[in-house]
Amino acid sequence: MAGTRRLTPVETEVIELFVQYSRPFGLLKSAAEIYGLLFVSPVPLSFFDLKERLELSAGSTSQGLKYLRELGAVRVVDPNQRRTHYEAVAELRKLAAGYLQQQVMIPLSDSEARLDRLAKQAQSLSGDAKTHALARIGTLKVWGRNSKKIVPVLLKLLGGKYS
Repeated sequence: MAGTRRLTPVETEVIELFVQYSRPFGLLKSAAEIYGLLFVSPVPLSFFDLKERLELSAGSTSQGLKYLRELGAVRVVDPNQRRTHYEAVAELRKLAAGYLQQQVMIPLSDSEARLDRLAKQAQSLSGDAKTHALARIGTLKVWGRNSKKIVPVLLKLLGGKYS
């Protein structure tokens, strides 16, 4: 890492803490590392800073930043600079709302058509297999409808928007 500053023990611990926090949610490790470094950094960091200090590939850095921006977990600071610099959004309400929107609501919306296709396919089954499959598909549809009622309420409580 010639020319780049090594991580301090505090930075390393904070990064590891965010990696640990991210595991139950199945988030990208690179995204957790990027967020951790941005969270603890007193100054915004560029793509290059993140890539070099975390020893990530350009692809992992790009993918992690894209994911974090979609969640609303990082923001661009002073877009008029020669290099884009990022900082962490440190508001739990915004992070939770972004996660619910991106990781729950969008997949729920996308699952409706799939469940309809699956129900049509299940019609080709016979006997108990057909009955069981259709019942399970019905259960998934109920779960989806109930989730679509609950998640917007949670988003509203968190100050997020449902789209």
